[in-house]
Amino acid sequence: MSILDRMYEEKNWYVLHTYSGYEKKVQQNLASRMKSMGMEENIFEILVPEQEVYEEKNGEMVSTMKKTFPGYVLVEMIMSDEAWYIVRNTPGVTGFVGSHGAGSKPSPMLPEEVDEIFRGMGVNPRKVEIELDVGDVVEIKSGAFAGMEGIVEAFDEEKAKVTVSVEMFGRETNTVLDYFQVKEIITD
Repeated sequence: MSILDRMYEEKNWYVLHTYSGYEKKVQQNLASRMKSMGMEENIFEILVPEQEVYEEKNGEMVSTMKKTFPGYVLVEMIMSDEAWYIVRNTPGVTGFVGSHGAGSKPSPMLPEEVDEIFRGMGVNPRKVEIELDVGDVVEIKSGAFAGMEGIVEAFDEEKAKVTVSVEMFGRETNTVLDYFQVKEIITD
């Protein structure tokens, strides 16, 4: 079984393109179709990313919900042929983002992208576990210090961040990174 086949057997988040202004209607339509067609085993959550904003109206501060990505809806699903067909043929859905046309299935969102969207909505993203301890040597995989090695100094589990000490210009410098930006270097 290929990596692509395994990826489609897992639950992932996908982005749907919709007619602008129809995001909530697509969410309702898809939820209804999911139940009526017995797809609860393949389609799990349908989300219109929003965040609370405050505006002044008539001299008062009023909170409203504003769509973070107008024209887009997120769906958590296992990409099966049947689920893909049901989602893409839901009224108001114009297609999947990341699909290359001609009936090809789309690419799922990266976990970091999903976490960032949830953080923007004020929701805690999934709990991220990391198999590191203070004092472990790690390689930095991305960001300004990519390719450098450093030593783990501290963790912020709430924000899924790790503080790593790297040597720059003969001095130790601390940098705060996301968990996914580092990997442990195994030394014998």
